[in-house]
Amino acid sequence: MFSFCSDPASLEGLPWLSCYLTTGKHMAMYWAVGTVLLLLAITAPVALLFGFGGASAARSHIAPLRWFGKTYIAIVRGIPDIAFFLFFVIALDQLFEYIRHRIKCPDWSDAVWQGSDFVVCSAAKLPLGNAPQWVHETYGFFLAALTFAIVFGAFAGNVLFGAMQAVPRGQLETAEAYGMSRRQTFWRVLVPQMWVYALPGLSNLWMVLIKATPLLFLLGVEDIVYWARELGGSKQPQFTEYPHPDWRMWYFLALLVFYLCFTKVSEVVLDRIMARLTHGQATAAGEAQRKAAA
Repeated sequence: MFSFCSDPASLEGLPWLSCYLTTGKHMAMYWAVGTVLLLLAITAPVALLFGFGGASAARSHIAPLRWFGKTYIAIVRGIPDIAFFLFFVIALDQLFEYIRHRIKCPDWSDAVWQGSDFVVCSAAKLPLGNAPQWVHETYGFFLAALTFAIVFGAFAGNVLFGAMQAVPRGQLETAEAYGMSRRQTFWRVLVPQMWVYALPGLSNLWMVLIKATPLLFLLGVEDIVYWARELGGSKQPQFTEYPHPDWRMWYFLALLVFYLCFTKVSEVVLDRIMARLTHGQATAAGEAQRKAAA
């Protein structure tokens, strides 16, 4: 922090603003931007992996596996996202603690469920009560990221299942006629071609995922929405060296600009990926490229 920031009362104008924007809490807000980006970097590939597994299971010839895949994909259609997020965070936390409880406290004689309370031995708590603060924050972020991956994995599974169905059946039959096994046809013919059909839906899902990151605030993670509300609220002189009126509108305006810029960059990148994937393909996008080049 600037040396002249030691006496904020003597500052005004741009020097006051520069000191105000470099306080410890503002630094935490800037770090929270990294938290959002880290969430997206982790959630996107894991959700895609979950979705691919769900879509593959939904096409399986093994009935129980097919039922599981279709149930996982279909379950996102009728339940609001916020209900999923709040449920999975609690359910996953209790699941992990129950597993630890069974391992670490095998002699425990009391019931785990005591009325509406979930009670495990102290050694099974996640994280432990004497754990440092960063452990609690990391664990909360891990649960949030896993919840995002499960929920958006179901959406991705729906997109990928439709993309697999869109690959022309004739190509699969041709591969089988050449002697390819079902597994070879899946990995060498179906999977490479399905991405062309899946990318538009996955692109929309990526945008939805970006817009869903403020749900971190509801899951107990101190993200940029939390800090925008915290820092933007009116501050009285007796509580802070940088008093100001209610500035939440300006903080949330900054968030709006951040998300708009982020989605714009995403659109540019996704358009380039789509152009590369559809080049020479017998799709509407590939036909548009051929007409443009003619």
